[in-house]
Amino acid sequence: MIQMTLIQIDNYGPWTVTPNPRNESDLQILQSELYADIQRQFSMKKGLVFFTRFDNMLAITNGINEEDHRRIQRSIRNRYPITISMGVGTAKTPYDAQKIATESLQIKGGAQSEDRKEILAIGSLVDEKDSFVQIAHIDINGVTDSLTDTIPAYDTNFLVNRAQHYLMTKLIDKGALLFFIGGDNFMSPCNELDAKELLKLLEEIDDEIGIALKAGVGRGKNAEDAAYMADLGLEEIRNGVADELVYIMEKMG
Repeated sequence: MIQMTLIQIDNYGPWTVTPNPRNESDLQILQSELYADIQRQFSMKKGLVFFTRFDNMLAITNGINEEDHRRIQRSIRNRYPITISMGVGTAKTPYDAQKIATESLQIKGGAQSEDRKEILAIGSLVDEKDSFVQIAHIDINGVTDSLTDTIPAYDTNFLVNRAQHYLMTKLIDKGALLFFIGGDNFMSPCNELDAKELLKLLEEIDDEIGIALKAGVGRGKNAEDAAYMADLGLEEIRNGVADELVYIMEKMG
């Protein structure tokens, strides 16, 4: 079972234009600093946060309990001009877990409601004995030589986004999520997706749009361990230790 937390800034849209529209640069700074802060706090408990739309973030939070979530909310309230609400859900697949987390929070009020503030809506928490996280670290083959050092920067960005779109479209049908993590790299929480299915998806994308991909897959009791194992698996492929395009490593102890 994987546990996902939706982190949502309370009443953010109206706040950005009250009493007058705020400078866009200030809003971008607030969003990026808030993401870094929340990432830091969840990572101390071996969680992992993905920024999605910045005013909304999704985190893998296996092993993080109710009081841990409330402590993070209090910390943000004490140091920022905004507050955050959270929804928590668990399921066999990441998609279903984030769906439960989202629905749990939506029941408590809308994102731009003046009456909703610092809600913690827990649909369910993962028992330690059932905790399991599988993450794929996916990257594009040879981007530096074939794209970054040869074509305009925006063109490279366009192709990376195209790969992301295709990956997201295919992975969501398997109950998996996908997030851009910088460069030409993506991370996919993908419980219930086996290596053969993932390999098939990567091969389909290469056939359809000519973008070759490879993936290290990590398994662990929490997001930190699973992501690290995925990183190690990807390095095994990059260094030629593993011949496969998908390589699995795990840390379950």
